[in-house]
Amino acid sequence: MLRVRKSAVGWAVALALTAAGLTPTSPATARQAIDWRPCATDATADCGTLSLPVDWDHPRGERFDLALARRLADPALRQGSLVFGPGGPGDSGVDRVVNGSSRFSAELRRRFDIVSFDPRGTGGSHPVVCSRDLLARQPQLLTDQAQFDATLAGNALLRADCRARTGPLYDHVDTTSAARDLDAVRAALGERRLTFHGSSYGTLLGERYAELFPDRVRAVVLEAAMDHSLGTRAFLDTQAVTSQNAFDEFVAWCDRSTACALHGRDFRAVWAGLRARAERGELTDPKRPGVVLTPFELTRLTHKDFYDTWRWPGLSEWLGTMDAATAARGVVPLTGDAVAPYPFAVFCQDWSLPVRDYREYAGHLRRMARLAPDLRYPTAVFALVTCLGAPTPVANPQHRLRVRTDVPLLVAATVHDPASGYNWATTVARQLGGHGVLLTYRGWGHGSYSTSPCVARAVDAYLIGQVVPARGAECPAVDPDV
Repeated sequence: MLRVRKSAVGWAVALALTAAGLTPTSPATARQAIDWRPCATDATADCGTLSLPVDWDHPRGERFDLALARRLADPALRQGSLVFGPGGPGDSGVDRVVNGSSRFSAELRRRFDIVSFDPRGTGGSHPVVCSRDLLARQPQLLTDQAQFDATLAGNALLRADCRARTGPLYDHVDTTSAARDLDAVRAALGERRLTFHGSSYGTLLGERYAELFPDRVRAVVLEAAMDHSLGTRAFLDTQAVTSQNAFDEFVAWCDRSTACALHGRDFRAVWAGLRARAERGELTDPKRPGVVLTPFELTRLTHKDFYDTWRWPGLSEWLGTMDAATAARGVVPLTGDAVAPYPFAVFCQDWSLPVRDYREYAGHLRRMARLAPDLRYPTAVFALVTCLGAPTPVANPQHRLRVRTDVPLLVAATVHDPASGYNWATTVARQLGGHGVLLTYRGWGHGSYSTSPCVARAVDAYLIGQVVPARGAECPAVDPDV
């Protein structure tokens, strides 16, 4: 049974913004109306835009249009607006509202207008675009100092290309800027305080907003929370441990479940064979004929299917099909498109993950291989390559959370989350101290609200009635085979 306690909710200002050394959004800039109109693809939802400054430090300078969408609550029961912070980075909040607002319970949808947006630099909000050819040249893994140096040079070319094609917004897609956008959205919605649910990378937005605008928080849910206090080594190590845990949990499921196509076989031996074939360039993807899977790509695609337990049977079939196939060499098909969106640009403005040279980089790989002996290449390692040589200091540098809200933030965490590890959630909860509460789901998957009815009830109670779970509250695992 999940125990709850009622939070003490007051309307007094918790902390002057100047304590954080930051300036709040100008009311004159933020208080605009959103021109809502029926969405083109689904007229039952509303779509709109909000004109915002490219650079919040120069609010009278260039502007861009933030794309938003909403679904209205029951007028007789409406409490306000619930803003959803999409993950990724790069997920579309507009698409989530138009096509997937059912991720929230019927009761939440009756009580709140469900509102979301495409974060600046993504989707319909002036997306960052770059040369597809330059993006394709980024290696997944580095093999020597010469490639390390070539990547530094290539990344510099890519940044210049993205900036030229995107314009000034390219240098202002960080989450601090997005948090100021979020406050402008709150004001435009006519909400005195923000009710927010962030998922995965969207939790970084919720955390930053709570730091910048503590007196404007009504309720903030951090589902699958990001720990934005980690340096290079700690970031990689926590991700390696998290990835290996997810792999181990999948192997355990495959051993006990007949729904696994490889049930009754030595899964780790099968995996080792597939990885060896990938190392030799002899592994092709049965879902994409002719596409050769590198060791990193094999790991990335496998890890992605750990996100939801309903994907596990299909993952086992995919791996089993490759195991049964004879070795073959394929050719990766090329596309003729000259440019491509690059939503990952925000990451390199939120995280400083410096690596001095190839020797240090190789040391990180060896250490991660010890922490994650099966996967070996946690997808986090790609961040090092992508952000190599990025300008410093970054716009939104890592730091311990400084949240002083008068309403505790709710951290909804999954013990076996394959991406935002439980180790991150517990650290975030410790940094929040009395300004946050950790709710633990003992199961699997990236996120918990749509997986665990117990978590959903607790989150709904918090968002609707500001009822905060008791400290130490837990929800039992939901068996993936039930």
